[in-house]
Amino acid sequence: MQIDVVTLFPDFFQTPLQASILARATRSGLLSVNAHNPRDFATDKHQSVDDEPYGGGGGMVLKPEPLFALWKARKLEKAHCIYLTADGEKLDHRLSVELSLQEHLVLLCGHYKGVDERVRTRLIDREVSIGDYVLTGGEPAALVLIDAVVRLVPGVLGNFSSALEDSFQDALLDCPWYTRPAEFNGESVPQVLQSGDHQRVQQWRRKQALRKTYERRPDLLDKADLDDNEKKQLSQWEREGLE
Repeated sequence: MQIDVVTLFPDFFQTPLQASILARATRSGLLSVNAHNPRDFATDKHQSVDDEPYGGGGGMVLKPEPLFALWKARKLEKAHCIYLTADGEKLDHRLSVELSLQEHLVLLCGHYKGVDERVRTRLIDREVSIGDYVLTGGEPAALVLIDAVVRLVPGVLGNFSSALEDSFQDALLDCPWYTRPAEFNGESVPQVLQSGDHQRVQQWRRKQALRKTYERRPDLLDKADLDDNEKKQLSQWEREGLE
């Protein structure tokens, strides 16, 4: 997979891309990431890439001229181009899988008040947000997207099927996990996990994940694949006022 990142701060990506899974994917030839600075395509002596928006309103907006010139010079028109913005489509596992099927992604990192609308309508195929909050720029969002997508590229992780299955356990949060020793700091590992009964263990983990989701992210339950017993369990917790 080839990823081109359009950013005012190319150095932001150097260290993260040289560590862990992303570094291994790069060394193995499964990933290539290049960063491009729009300032390199500005035409004035100050390398200006922003300007005041028409109609006022305060703040600055990324200008179209440097970005259009960059797209043309780097031949980015045929790639799947994404603008990282707070008002974009929410990044989730489904979208990550979809984007992992692309051979070439371009990520435009927003700054200031945003970007000239002509860039959004002419150069961008998709607008993506990593959450309902505002960042200082699109660079952290771009790194999150890269990590979420690249791990799904076949060969990046040792167990590809496991990567595909890491989808909030059918939209549920993860269960508690324990390692050895069985007792530590006055707390013991639940007996069911020490039983050796894999079916009971899986049932316990599923119930704990269901409970955590009910407590912390009940909105995910609308997308979860629940059986009749799990639905009854939810009804019981609702009656008991579980918090």
